[in-house]
Order: sequence, then C-alpha cells, then structure tokens
Amino acid sequence: MVAASLLLGLSGCADRVAPADARSDAKGEAGPVDCRKLTCIALTFDAGPGKDTPRLLDILKEEKVPATFFLLGSKHVDRYPDVVRRIAAEGHEVANHTWTHRNLTDIEPDEVRQELSRTQEAIERLTGRKPTLMRPPQGRTDDTVSEISRELGLSQVLWSVTAKDYSTTDSALIRQRTLDGARKDGIILLHDIYDGTVPAVPGIIDELKKRGFTFVTVPQLLAPATPAPGTVYKP
Repeated sequence: MVAASLLLGLSGCADRVAPADARSDAKGEAGPVDCRKLTCIALTFDAGPGKDTPRLLDILKEEKVPATFFLLGSKHVDRYPDVVRRIAAEGHEVANHTWTHRNLTDIEPDEVRQELSRTQEAIERLTGRKPTLMRPPQGRTDDTVSEISRELGLSQVLWSVTAKDYSTTDSALIRQRTLDGARKDGIILLHDIYDGTVPAVPGIIDELKKRGFTFVTVPQLLAPATPAPGTVYKP
C-alpha cells in the first residue's frame, strides 16, 4: 500500500514553503499556541485509520497531544467510520491522503481529481467538514497536482523526518529514527497502520516533551498563516 521509497518528488512544481516562512509573512494572532515563540513540532500519521488507531487516540488523549491524520479513503475511511468521527471529535486535524494511494504524478488529471475529491466527500459525510490539507502519496507532486489541489481547497503537506516504519516492526528503531530527525518546526511522518508504530509513540512523545518541544497540528504550526490551497509546505 505504502511504497517503500517515500520520495519527495517535486519536479516541475511550485516552490516549497517552510513553516517559519509562512509565519513570517503572516500578520495577526497565532491562537492558543504560538510557534513563533515556542519550539513546535507536528506529529502526523498517514494511510489510516486502521485497527491500531483507537489505541493511538487513547495515547494522544492521555498525553494531551494533537496530531494530523492524513486519511486514506478505500479500505480505511470507509471501513472505520467511527474512528474517523473520533479523530475529528477529539480535536485532531483530519486531512486527505487520496482514495487508493496512487502516485498522483503518474495518472491523468481527472483521476487525480477523483482520488482527492472522493476522499474529501467521504470525510465530510462523517465529520461535517471537508479537509483543507492533503499529503500526496510518496510526496510526489507537480504543477498539475498543485493546480487540482488549489481547485479543491487543499494545501499540500510534506515532512521533515520519517521513521520508515513501513519497513520495520521494531518499535525501538522507529522511536530512535524519529528522535534523530526531530527539530524545531519539524513535521514527523508515521503510519498508524503498521504494527511497530503505535507502540513507539509514547516514547517519542515523552522524549520530545523532555527536549522542550510543543506538539501542534499542521495548521497550528503555520499559524497565524492560513494554509494556502495548492501550496506545498515542507520544513
């Protein structure tokens, strides 16, 4: 489902915008969490929900940590509707990871639109709100994907560190890889569908809190800027 080479394929697309740059160009109040003053990091999960997502939500609730969930439509959103509702109800950011995880740069524009819009509609039916963020599978995007994302009101969100949890069930290794790449304004990419990932999360949270990080959703990381549809955000 998730290819083993999470590539940042950005050939031909608009420049990437770092969270700090987005914030510096914006005016106004950031809200309850101001990442201009704090050492913020965003915890994100791709390709769920899955069987372990309820346990992950328990952990996040206990630790008072918000996260951003880039949900996959087929066999995930449609299989776990109650979990999707819970993600939204508990204050996490619900985002789009396409319907079937096809590489968007390899398919026709109408197919790109369908991959994104079908997931938009499914999430809206369950939560009452369409996502404003999407993550292209394998990080692959281009001008066409950016334009269709803009039309659909979706900003594109990449990442700064991945534990490559699709390739291992070793929770200690997932934890260490994540911590090794953690930095201010980072966006952590994990998957709540792999067996080793959710058990690694408590240790990741505990250590990053000790290092002085504040966990935020992606929109909070960018605030007071509002994510611009079509734009690619990457630390």
